[in-house]
Amino acid sequence: MSETKKVQPALQAGDRKTTLQAVKGMNDILPPESARWEQLEATMRSVLARYGYSNVRVPIVEPTALFVRGIGEVTDIVEKEMYAFEDRADKHGQAEHLALRPEGTAGVVRAMIEHSYLRDSPRRLYYVGPMFRREKPQKGRYRQFHQMGIEALGFAGPDVDAEVILLARTLWRELGLKEGEDVSLEINCLGQPEERAAHRAALIAHLEQHQDVLDEEAKSRMYSNPLRVLDTKNPAMQAMAEAAPKLLDFLGDASLAHFNGVRALLDAVGLAYRINPRLVRGLDYYNLTVFEWVTGKLGAQGTVCAGGRYDGLIEQLGGKPAPAVGFGMGMERLLLLLETLGLQAPAAAPDAYAVVPDPAELPRILPALEALRAAGVAVQMHAGGGSFKSQFKKADGSGARYALVFGADELARGEVAVKPLRDGAEQTCRPLADVAAWAAELRTA
Repeated sequence: MSETKKVQPALQAGDRKTTLQAVKGMNDILPPESARWEQLEATMRSVLARYGYSNVRVPIVEPTALFVRGIGEVTDIVEKEMYAFEDRADKHGQAEHLALRPEGTAGVVRAMIEHSYLRDSPRRLYYVGPMFRREKPQKGRYRQFHQMGIEALGFAGPDVDAEVILLARTLWRELGLKEGEDVSLEINCLGQPEERAAHRAALIAHLEQHQDVLDEEAKSRMYSNPLRVLDTKNPAMQAMAEAAPKLLDFLGDASLAHFNGVRALLDAVGLAYRINPRLVRGLDYYNLTVFEWVTGKLGAQGTVCAGGRYDGLIEQLGGKPAPAVGFGMGMERLLLLLETLGLQAPAAAPDAYAVVPDPAELPRILPALEALRAAGVAVQMHAGGGSFKSQFKKADGSGARYALVFGADELARGEVAVKPLRDGAEQTCRPLADVAAWAAELRTA
C-alpha cells in the first residue's frame, strides 16, 4: 500500500492535459516501418527453419543473479547498463531482485536447465524479442532494442561453430547483403580458462608497464577484466593494445585444433574472414571460437552480429556440463544497414482495394470480399463512405494492384468491376456468384 500512496498524489497533481510520451530510447514501431520488421523476421525464420532451428520464448524479466553469474559481475552490462530492481515484498517480507533481460543467452540456458531440456538430445534453438540496457540512446543503439539469437546446445565440435557462422551468411544473402563488401567476418579463439589465465598474467604485466597511456576505464579494468582493455576504441591506446601479448600464442594443441577445424570448414565453403586477435567479446562466458560480422557502413555502430562458444555457461548456472555455441543479432542495426544500402523491401500492399460507393450495399459486398480473402487474396475495404474520387485516391495510395468497384450498375448485374491500378490494362467485370473462379487473378505473384 505504501507504494500506491506515493504514486497517487503525483497522478492527481499532474497536468492531465500533458501529452505522455514513450520512455527515451524505447521506440514505437508504426506502419509502414512495422511491415519491414515483419519482412525481416519472416526472412530470418525461413533461414532458421532450413538449418533446423526451433523457436524458444523465455521471460523478459529474470532473477538479477542470473545475469550477474552468467554475464559477469565486472562487465559493463551488469555494472552500468542493466535495469535491475527490487520487487515488492511478499507477505513474509521477502523481495525478489529482478532484472529486465539485457541479452538472450542466459535466459535460454536457465530454461534448458530448469526443464532438463538437454537430457534427451542436443538442441538448436532461436529467439526473437526485446532486450533492455540503460545506455545513452543513439541511432542504431537504444535502451529497448531487439535481437534475433540462436543457441546450439550440446554440440562440441567445430562443425557447429562453422554452421552458426554460415547461417548468418545465408541470411545476409537472402537480404541482399554482400559478404566482404557490406559485411565482413572476423574470428578469434579465446581458448580455455587455464590458457586465458596464463595470458591474463602476461597481459596484466604488459598493462602495468604502459599505465601512462591507459585511460580511467582501462585502469579500472586492468586487474578485474584485463582482456576487455584490448577492445578499447581510445586512439591513444591503440599502439599499446596492438603490442599486447596475443592470446593465440598461449593456446594449447586442443584449442588450436578446434580453431583450425572451424577455419578449414569456412575455407571449404569459400567464406573469407579475418583473424582478429583483439576480438574478445564483452561477456565473460565465451571460450574457444568467437566471431563478429561487422560493417563499415554505419560508422561506430559496426557490429551487426556477434557470438561464439560458451561451453562453461550451463554448468556455471547450475546445470550438467554441456557445450554450446550461438550468436546475437541486433535487429535495429540490421534494418539501419539495409536502409543505408537501399535494400529495404517496400512495405506490403494489399492485392486489391474495395471501392464501396454505397455503404447500404455492404450486405451484398461483404460475402464477396470474405470469399476473396478465403481464397488467399489480400483485400482492403474502404470504410466510412466518400466520393468515387476520394475512394480511388485511397485505393491508389494503398499500393494495391487492383480496385474492386462495387458500383450500382455492376451490382445490378451481379458483378464487380476489376480495375488495374498499376499497368494501364483495361477494366473487366467478374461475377459475384463465383468468386473462387477468378480470385487467383488478383493475387500478387
